Amino acid sequence: MRILDRFRKKKKEEKKPEEVKKTELEEFCGDDKEVYEALLNTMFLDPRKIGTSMKEAEENAKKFKESGDLIKARVQYEIAGGLAIWKGDVKKVAMLFSELQKISPNISYPILKNPERAVQKAKEYYTKYLKEEKKK
Repeated sequence: MRILDRFRKKKKEEKKPEEVKKTELEEFCGDDKEVYEALLNTMFLDPRKIGTSMKEAEENAKKFKESGDLIKARVQYEIAGGLAIWKGDVKKVAMLFSELQKISPNISYPILKNPERAVQKAKEYYTKYLKEEKKK
């Protein structure tokens, strides 16, 4: 029978599309795609693990920008911006990501559209998930 199986056309099994598991951030943001997009590449999931302060990162970013090292400046502004989100400082978030937009005009920062709503949602996220982590 095995030899005959080679000559028979086997029915291809239809593959079911695999269900893509949502991240905690996606689940937390729910249907608010605008806030999800704003926070996706800007917030830190656990900012306590960042080894620098917001002020220090901002100062470093300014130094790198003045010296012409825009790549390092961008990294430092992203760190400072992520920490500003964690601190809930909407003005600082807007200012830091505006600076990022100036030095990286080819990169879009959706957080600039509505930083208040994004920071508020991030604050809720941190309240929920960072406190749960302490209990473990």
